[in-house]
Amino acid sequence: MSDTMTSADLGPTRSPEYAARLKRRYASERRFRLAGLAAIVFSMAVLVFLLATMTLNGIGGFQRTTLVTPVDLAAADLVAPPADATLGVAIRSLENQGLPEIIEANVGARFGADAAGQISPDAWRVAAEAIIDDPAMLDRRVTMDLPVSHNLAAAFDRDGHTELHPLADRLSADGALADRLDLGFLARSDATDPQLAGIWGALKGSILTMLITLALAFPIGVLSALYLEEYAPRGRWTDLIEVSINNLAAVPSIIFGLLGLAVFLGLFPSLRSAPLIGGMTLALMTMPVIVISGRNAIKAVPPSIRDGALAIGASPIQVVFHHVLPLALPGILTGTIIGMARALGETAPLLMIGMRAFVATPPGSLTDPATVLPVQIFLWSDEIDRGFVERTSAAIIVLLAFLLVMNGIAIYLRNRFEKTW
Repeated sequence: MSDTMTSADLGPTRSPEYAARLKRRYASERRFRLAGLAAIVFSMAVLVFLLATMTLNGIGGFQRTTLVTPVDLAAADLVAPPADATLGVAIRSLENQGLPEIIEANVGARFGADAAGQISPDAWRVAAEAIIDDPAMLDRRVTMDLPVSHNLAAAFDRDGHTELHPLADRLSADGALADRLDLGFLARSDATDPQLAGIWGALKGSILTMLITLALAFPIGVLSALYLEEYAPRGRWTDLIEVSINNLAAVPSIIFGLLGLAVFLGLFPSLRSAPLIGGMTLALMTMPVIVISGRNAIKAVPPSIRDGALAIGASPIQVVFHHVLPLALPGILTGTIIGMARALGETAPLLMIGMRAFVATPPGSLTDPATVLPVQIFLWSDEIDRGFVERTSAAIIVLLAFLLVMNGIAIYLRNRFEKTW
């Protein structure tokens, strides 16, 4: 046999045509990998851009412009409110004693009448809350950080009100006027002045609404999935129910808002904009997602688990609740995470049931008027004042943090109950 072999001797798999096809396949695979890598890089770039933009714009939302001013409370002869008085009664007591005029007079004496006229109308409330927390300050001269008007704040940030620029420059040069960290943004409710607006009312409304949504959607969705997958007889009615659930998962959210408006507010008209109604409305929207994911998770449990449990004497209901459900729980929680995340960011259904009202105090119960974070962001984004633009970005950061915490808890629970076989 000759030691020299031609391409023809190697057979058709070694022909030039085969080599060309193989080269094209490798090139196609490289292009596909590069396209996938480019998609990942683009997605990460968009995410980084979004987070960076929100962070840069939201930093100002966690600050407010305040004036550091000395206040001689010892010379004011104020009487501390009773220790057992409620916060509202204590604030009114200080107001009736002339605390607003005392604050304005002290600012005027230190910085002039023009500065006193640019103190926030509710600056005295900040002083009142400080006095209530520490009544001993009534016997001495103290220094307070008082919020200024949004006009002076805008002038300080060079965002309009040029007539106040000299005043802002003078107070800033004196070291009295500056943007300072405002953790009270997380503890206050909505206000017409961006200097006094906070997110706690909307955040508490979101928490209460999500609790109602989870309390209704999760057990009903899981039990429905168990019944349809383990007990429901196969037939025309079961098929109709399955198709209806699949269709409900794709229905626009505003339709559920119309349903909540017609049914829940029709039955309970006095609970308009309450977290209870909002949670019931969002539960209707979330339930189909939980049912579908629950059925898929239950179906994924190996039949051998059921057969083994029945073989050792377990009843059918013991098989379902002691074996099938615990093994399917991680998949069910995955669907719950998706459904709750969607519900947390919804605005349209809650607008339909009236949760866009101006709420100046946090809800005290499930039936009090409230708003939620997405609606609060929507309302603030419609304001033209730059202060509200910064508050909007800060509220978005709070919403993202709330979403991450909620998803983190759900992922922990999913991993905690996850089992392999």
